[in-house]
Amino acid sequence: MHTRSILALAALALVALPARAQLGNPGMTDPATAEARPGTPAPGETNPQDRLFLKLAAMGNLGEVEAGHLALTKSSNPRVQAFARQMTEDHSATREKLDRLARDRRLPAPTTPQPDQQAARQRLESLSGRAFDAAYLETQLVDHQKTVQLLEWEIGSGQDAAVQHLAKDTLPAVLEHLRQVQTLMAETTGAPPQGLATMPMGAGEGRR
Repeated sequence: MHTRSILALAALALVALPARAQLGNPGMTDPATAEARPGTPAPGETNPQDRLFLKLAAMGNLGEVEAGHLALTKSSNPRVQAFARQMTEDHSATREKLDRLARDRRLPAPTTPQPDQQAARQRLESLSGRAFDAAYLETQLVDHQKTVQLLEWEIGSGQDAAVQHLAKDTLPAVLEHLRQVQTLMAETTGAPPQGLATMPMGAGEGRR
């Protein structure tokens, strides 16, 4: 499936995101999926929603890691550097988990970030100083807002319980990243926090 089509599908799916969903989601199993028992995919069978999530999430985490490495080389702000270092560590760990799930399901692991992340990186590479910090934090705000939506979509619409559990376990950390970037943006620009992070229903469960 073309990446643009995948992103469009994800966007459409996000519109219909339920507030709370049952992990495993047996009522939404794709008819073409081989099942071990009714509503449960057979070993090695992964449904379209879960395949899409694993691909988009892996691409997003790769983009976060690359952006973090760039910020560590270009920013001179210790607070921005500390945030970038945390992003490289946290998103590297999440990507390893995503790759393991994909490998167990015989799915290919993406090797490039999402197209919008690649475009943002090109723009960031041309900036320096405060302009770089402001642009980096702005991209982090948008990326983490989109990641929250993607995780919520998998929790609500996925069918593979292991993949859904990863999304549920990751959501609190991503919400914390979003809160941190909002605070940094306010500190570095003096502007009120933008895009306030909200706690979705059930997101506090399992917060580390």
